[in-house]
Amino acid sequence: MSFYDRLSVRQKQTVWAWGFLAIPIVFYVVVRFYPTANAIVLSFQEWNLLGARTWAGIDNYVTLFHDPVFWKVFRNTFVYLLIGTPVSLILSFVIAYHLDKVRFLHGTIRALYFLPFMTSAVAMAWVWRWFYQPVPIGLFNNFLASFGIAQIEFLNSTTNALPAVLAPAIWAGLGFQIIIFMAGLRAIPKTYYEAAHIDGVSGWTIMSEITLPLLKPTIVFLVVFSSIGFLRIFDHVFNMTTNNPGGPLNSTKPLVLMIYDTAFNSFDMGYAAAQTVVLFVILLIVSLLQLRLLRDR
Repeated sequence: MSFYDRLSVRQKQTVWAWGFLAIPIVFYVVVRFYPTANAIVLSFQEWNLLGARTWAGIDNYVTLFHDPVFWKVFRNTFVYLLIGTPVSLILSFVIAYHLDKVRFLHGTIRALYFLPFMTSAVAMAWVWRWFYQPVPIGLFNNFLASFGIAQIEFLNSTTNALPAVLAPAIWAGLGFQIIIFMAGLRAIPKTYYEAAHIDGVSGWTIMSEITLPLLKPTIVFLVVFSSIGFLRIFDHVFNMTTNNPGGPLNSTKPLVLMIYDTAFNSFDMGYAAAQTVVLFVILLIVSLLQLRLLRDR
C-alpha cells in the first residue's frame, strides 16, 4: 500500500488543497516576492546592467535624500494623490448616484462612461495631448481663440502642466469607479429608503445616514485602489510630455517616471532600485493608513 493510500480522507483533502495552492504560491514567490527582495538588495549596490554588482551600502539612499529632483518628484507624486483621489471619487459617486436613477438607455450610458477605462492609456494620452496643442492645432486653444481669449500653455507651463496631465488621468479612471459605485448602490436594500420616505426623512439625511454608511466597504476599496493608481501614475505623464519627459522643470514628473529615467536612461540600477523601495514603502504606508482610518469602528 502506498503512502497516499494510507492517508485518511481529511489528510488527502489537505494534500489536494496544498497541491492546488502550490501553483499560486510558486507564482507569487517567483513573480512577486523574489523581484521585490532582489530590488531591496540591489538598492544597496551599484550596477549599470553590464558590469558586476558592487556593494555600496546606504550610498544610494544618502544620494536620494540629498537629491533636489527627488523631493520635487516626491511632491508631484503626492499632488497627484491628494488631488486625483478625492476629485475622482466625488465625481464618480455623483455620476453613479444620478445614473442609478436613469432608466432610459441606462446600459448605453453606463457603457459610454466605462469606455475610457477600456481604452489604451497611450492612445488616450496622445489624444489629450492634441487637445492641449497651441492654435491652430489644439482643440481647447482653438475654442478659446473663437471667443477672443488668449491661448493657454497647457503642457509647457510649470503651473498648468500638472493639472493638464492629471485631468485625463482622472477622466480615464472614472468609468471603473462609476461601475463599482453603482454596484454598491444596487446592493443597498430598497426597504431602507422606503422606510425613510415614509418617516419623512430629508434627502440629505438619507444620504448621510443610509447611503454613505452602507457604501463604506465600496468607498474603502476605491480609495485604496485609486490611491495606488495615482501614486503609480506613469503612462499619461510619459506620453503627454515625450518632448520634455516630466514637463518643464520636472513639474509633472512622478516617482515612477523618475525610476524609469534613472534605470533606462542613466543606467544606474542601484539608484533606481532605491527609488523603487521608497515608492514601495510609500504605497504600503498610504494603503495601511487608509485601511485603518476607514475601517469599521
